[in-house]
Amino acid sequence: MIPVTVHFDDLDSLGMLHNARYPLLVERAWNELWQEYGLTFDGDWAAAGDFCNVVRELLISYEAPVDRPGAYAAHLWLERLGNTGLTYGFRLCSADGEVTYARGTRVLVRLDAETLRPTRWSDRFRACARELLRSAD
Repeated sequence: MIPVTVHFDDLDSLGMLHNARYPLLVERAWNELWQEYGLTFDGDWAAAGDFCNVVRELLISYEAPVDRPGAYAAHLWLERLGNTGLTYGFRLCSADGEVTYARGTRVLVRLDAETLRPTRWSDRFRACARELLRSAD
C-alpha cells in the first residue's frame, strides 16, 4: 500500500473528500509506485516511453465517505497486462487498510508519442508490471 494524504482543501462543502479527488490520489500513488521501480516521467512526451498513455476507462465505487484530512493509503495492483493496454485495480483505504472508502479499475492504453497510436509496453515496464499482477482468486 502507498501512503496518500488528504488535505483540508480536498474536501467539498459538506466536509467530504470531493469525488474528483479519489482518482487524483490514486494516480499520485501509482506515480510513486512506478518511481520505486525506477520508472519516471520527466515531462518530455517524445521520450516518455511507457508513460505516454491515455485512460480508456475509469470505474469507481464509493463505499464510505472520507470526512477528514489526514493519512490514508492506496492499495494498488494490476488486473490485466496486455500488449498495448493494462487494467489496474485500486482501493483507497484507511492507512492501516482496514476501512475501504472507494475501489475501482482504470484501463490505460500505451501510445506511440509520434503517431498517437497504440504500441507495445516496453520489456522493462512489462517485467515490473508482472510483479504487480493480482493472482486469480
